[in-house]
Amino acid sequence: MKHLTRTNFIGLENVPLTGGVLLACNHMSRMDIPVLFITPNRPKMTALVTTKYLKYPLLRWFIVTAEGIWLDRDTADFAAFRKAVKALDEGKALGISPEGTRSQTASLLEGKPGTALLALRAGVPIVPVALIGTEDAVEKMKRFKRPHITAEYGKPIYPEPLDHNQRDDQLQTLTEEIMCQIASMLPEKYHGFYKDHPRVKELMAAREKEPAS
Repeated sequence: MKHLTRTNFIGLENVPLTGGVLLACNHMSRMDIPVLFITPNRPKMTALVTTKYLKYPLLRWFIVTAEGIWLDRDTADFAAFRKAVKALDEGKALGISPEGTRSQTASLLEGKPGTALLALRAGVPIVPVALIGTEDAVEKMKRFKRPHITAEYGKPIYPEPLDHNQRDDQLQTLTEEIMCQIASMLPEKYHGFYKDHPRVKELMAAREKEPAS
């Protein structure tokens, strides 16, 4: 996959080198999860991938070879959830898209609580990942062009232990934080559902004050 794209990885120092971790990215394309699979400093990598991608032979081969976890989005796929927890317990990094489905406009959809629940159940941090340039990557590759992709990894989010008395509120709060962190690393045209969220504005203001690297 790394030979098919020109991918610029930013913020790799934010990715823990060992232990289970969720890499949570925006979802614009079939190329999103494959990009996470080539995160340079996490060779032990897996991801949750929708079974709808089984119909694409090359992508199916890549996911199977990389030992991805197939997820049936049309059902409550508890088996996939258990496999994901097991992979995290084994110290693997796991790629996931909190939106749960691919955005048809490339802008962010509302995040779903599955990513937050998985992190809380497994007791692992979440690294928000902003992908830029995957939305037209497949079409460029069909024309034998190598797409330019940027993957920026934000600072890890360490959730508080799950409080069953506040479960729904905790999942909602954590999901919003994940999505706002992703949005703050994206150009405004991608902000979508979170374009007016005050937390996004707060995070973007903080980024502007950071010294240039």
